[in-house]
Amino acid sequence: MLGSAVAVVLLRNPVNSAMCLVLSFLALAGLYITLDAFFIGIIQVLVYAGAVMVLFLFIIMLLDLKAEARRRLNLAASAGGIAVIGGFALLLVQVVKSLPSAAHPFPALNPDAPSDVVGVGTTLFSHFNLPLQIIGVLLLVSTVGVVVLSRRTLR
Repeated sequence: MLGSAVAVVLLRNPVNSAMCLVLSFLALAGLYITLDAFFIGIIQVLVYAGAVMVLFLFIIMLLDLKAEARRRLNLAASAGGIAVIGGFALLLVQVVKSLPSAAHPFPALNPDAPSDVVGVGTTLFSHFNLPLQIIGVLLLVSTVGVVVLSRRTLR
């Protein structure tokens, strides 16, 4: 996941960068699944790796973005970036070492507990049904608007 996330930043072609972002989203879904959060992992694949990335790729291809030209390397900015990354990594290691619960494994999940999918579905379709449908219509209208605004006139 981290390798594909680095590739998102370093690749110059926007389509390749977006495809590496898809790979990063899929790896994140795999991480959720290994943590026994199956519903969140599947939603990660469906919503982010599926719908959002299709929209991003559609916009990238619609705008016909080209690969970024190479620029000169700014040594001061590179040194500052490396220093910030090193400081963040050092801080992250210190925080993880200071957590007493980081050394112990998580307890097993209770198999008799109600599924979080049932709770999410019940809440979403009982309490938030109207906002969910409004967002769906808003996304549909915005997608149609992008297609209408981006089409070229035929002469």
